[in-house]
Amino acid sequence: MIVQEEVDPYTRTAQIFPVLSGEMIARARNYGAEERLNAGAVLFSRGERQADFFLILSGEVGIFHAGEGQGDERLLTVHRNGQFSGELDHVSSRALLVSARALTASRVIRVPAHAFRRMLAGEPDLAEIIMRAFILRRMGFLHHGEAGITLIGPAASADTLRLERFAIRNGYPLKLLDTSADPLAVDNLQEFGLELRDLPAVVTPDHKVLRNPTTAEFADSLGLTDRFDEADVWDLAVVGAGPAGLAAATYAASEGLRTVVIEGLAPGGQAGTSSRIENYLGFPTGISGQALAGRAQVQAQKFGARIAVSRTVTALDCSSHPYRLELEDGQVVSALSVVIATGARYRRLTVPGYDAYEGAGIQYAATAMEAKLCRDREVIVVGGGNSAGQAAVFLSRHVGHVHILVRKDGLASTMSDYLVQRIALSPKITLHPLTEITGVEGEVALEHVSWRDVRSGQITTIACGALFVMIGAEPNTQWLKDCLTLDEKGFVLTGRDHEGRPVASPYATEKPGIWAVGDVRAGSVKRVASGVGEGSVVVQAIHAYLEGLDSN
Repeated sequence: MIVQEEVDPYTRTAQIFPVLSGEMIARARNYGAEERLNAGAVLFSRGERQADFFLILSGEVGIFHAGEGQGDERLLTVHRNGQFSGELDHVSSRALLVSARALTASRVIRVPAHAFRRMLAGEPDLAEIIMRAFILRRMGFLHHGEAGITLIGPAASADTLRLERFAIRNGYPLKLLDTSADPLAVDNLQEFGLELRDLPAVVTPDHKVLRNPTTAEFADSLGLTDRFDEADVWDLAVVGAGPAGLAAATYAASEGLRTVVIEGLAPGGQAGTSSRIENYLGFPTGISGQALAGRAQVQAQKFGARIAVSRTVTALDCSSHPYRLELEDGQVVSALSVVIATGARYRRLTVPGYDAYEGAGIQYAATAMEAKLCRDREVIVVGGGNSAGQAAVFLSRHVGHVHILVRKDGLASTMSDYLVQRIALSPKITLHPLTEITGVEGEVALEHVSWRDVRSGQITTIACGALFVMIGAEPNTQWLKDCLTLDEKGFVLTGRDHEGRPVASPYATEKPGIWAVGDVRAGSVKRVASGVGEGSVVVQAIHAYLEGLDSN
């Protein structure tokens, strides 16, 4: 998951297409073997997985992606002496977006995929140059919409947004043809054999047309999903690729554990949807959740962690060892140890059309960024807890007016008194007790919100800059009920064994070899930094556990 930049990455020529020194080439040679290629020889093809790495010694190697017509190819760039092939999919198990072919008779150093990972770990200066180039090449694809899909449909429709968000959050290039605003996009429908009722539609690089695919079908068509051998046993399986899960994967893989991360949607978790994280250590100007998660994902993959997306874990069989993770498509992943990092999902309102405005007016956090987006406009905060009160007080300093909606008859029973008093004294905050949201409207983004007074039945509708929903979170733990004990809210209990006795790790569950970190854990601090801390610290306990298995 790499964030698209406004500045064209291709302008950074020296970094995106670097030339390695003779001394660096000599070190890279230790990980592979020299080969001579005839003109036309294929180095790797689009759709291939875990391709080898090629360092060009002489000649020219062309990089191609699919063109506009069936069977067409477009030359993206040419690598020459001292340059190398590859982009981010060379460090993942995803299907490659491009092909490589020798344009002339050439000499190359071929580094097999498994040796390439060793080179990244063993040659940090080489790894820095290579990984920076790989990231910039992917950013170039994203910036130009190259080597990816064409998404056709009305930009504001829920399904178009669903597919677009999935691709973007997984760092997959796309070009959107908005049929609601671009007459040429409608003209293109006939070319692909589409009608309006087929939209949104996806045209893949090999010109396969998908009519409003499910997210799983979409991921499969993009080559993002993985197939697992049930007989293969991983040292560690991490379930969830939020900050806690990615931290656990990065530290475990960097210390030599065979690590797989299984994520149902996209790396980043809730943090990945945050427009700006202002208080994460080391980023004084802030960083978007997607950028932070993207860096963590690449870091974990650099050390050899395998990250598999778009398949949710539906059950954990902990009746035998190794543990067995059952995926929604019927696959089974076996692992000696498991880290549960599935986080929590926001509680959502049950209102028609709600999905279409998530991230486009419906927010779950009130930071300076959200306040700026709705400056001087009226906003609504739904919720009666401290988080809702703090949001309302903060927003009142930036927006036109804040309306707090609660189902109860007041705030005293659910909110700290100091916040209740501040809200009561603020001329820019109005409390609406015994009310519920009934409608959300807007063409592209949220524009109007309606609520009902449950006593009188009166409906009120206002022009609204944002709707802040702060009614708590629910842990993603329904798949664990047959294995682990959960607290009354569904969070995973840790720190004690099956008989209730304290254990060494505060992240250990009642089952030896299974840990829980981050928001999914009962009693955890629901912050990005604390999740990263828990994910990194738990690896020490995992090592001790695995060493104990080896000694038995």
